[in-house]
Amino acid sequence: MEVLVEVSARHVHLSKEHVEILFGEGAVLTPNRDLSQPGQFLSNERVNLIGPRSLMNNVAVLGPERPATQVEISLTDARALGVTAPIRESGDVAGSGSIVIEGPNGTVELAEGVIAAKRHLHVSDTDAEKYGLKDKQIVKVRVDGQRPLVFDDVVVRVNKNFATAMHIDIDEANAAAASGKGMGEVLP
Repeated sequence: MEVLVEVSARHVHLSKEHVEILFGEGAVLTPNRDLSQPGQFLSNERVNLIGPRSLMNNVAVLGPERPATQVEISLTDARALGVTAPIRESGDVAGSGSIVIEGPNGTVELAEGVIAAKRHLHVSDTDAEKYGLKDKQIVKVRVDGQRPLVFDDVVVRVNKNFATAMHIDIDEANAAAASGKGMGEVLP
């Protein structure tokens, strides 16, 4: 099965409460452009991430708002910032790293919510049925190119609202000399 492989750079998902703290009372995230997953968008809003060692300016905020704030960074980013970022699936933030998020109108001291996203494969329910894939199944995906690489331990996430695509972070993309979007093959 051939799949789209997308590189996910550092970004933040914000709760409604944190949107208002960072951008002002009544603020909402405003879409800049749609992302490949239906209903998801890159917002016009940006934040700074502040860690004990350094800071990262102009970090993307993705919408829509989420129930809990989550910061997704690479392990390289975590080392540079001086924060802990366990490798986790999106939403699994209990006991994860802490960080300060700075916006134009305020600051949030996030006690937990910093992760390095576990590589994963979004699969629509129709593609899952067609290719025999199950939610939470672990697969391997080969990415060809100048530095071909097989990614092991890829979590399959099945949902009727998903567009089929694998997401890797910037460290994983650099290891495979991949950028932006490419193609991969789910191995048997």
